[in-house]
Amino acid sequence: MREPSLTQLLQRWSSGDREAAEQALPQVYDELRRIASKQLRREREGHTLQATAIVHEAYMRLVAQTGMEWSSRAHFFAFSAHLTRRILVDYARRRNRAKRGGLSEQITLIEAAGLAPEKNPDLIDLDEALSGLEKVDPRKAAVVELRFFAGLTLKEIAEQLGISPETVTREWRRARAWLHSALQTDVAHGA
Repeated sequence: MREPSLTQLLQRWSSGDREAAEQALPQVYDELRRIASKQLRREREGHTLQATAIVHEAYMRLVAQTGMEWSSRAHFFAFSAHLTRRILVDYARRRNRAKRGGLSEQITLIEAAGLAPEKNPDLIDLDEALSGLEKVDPRKAAVVELRFFAGLTLKEIAEQLGISPETVTREWRRARAWLHSALQTDVAHGA
């Protein structure tokens, strides 16, 4: 008997078949790890979250999803990239909360003056800008998420969104310009 394709497993998983989810994991694990590793390379030096932990968290969230219909392999990985983004942003926010007094030791202003300020993670700013773009132009936001977070090629994005590669190229260029402007505005306003 022939092994089911990944798309078939994903469709069975969509229907609630937990066995299909378990069968799909070995087939998607390397790609999920690649997505997570790519995102971690963009993070600050010494990031304490590891790609394996991100993959396991993403998989747990994927298994917990109900009512999701994976129409294709690309759709599954696009959603996985979105989950990876959410995991990294949630982690950065928790880290910032802890840094702002959650577990810190209190020091005087004079002691604090001697400390070099730590650069804020860009991921949170990018996430907020991308959420803003999503409100204005959901398709451009989808292109950014698929390109930046999933690492899909322009052709793969075109297939996923059902538009031409030329349109994807144009949307990618305009979205980057919009995000650059939004991020520069945040910096200028001290956000």
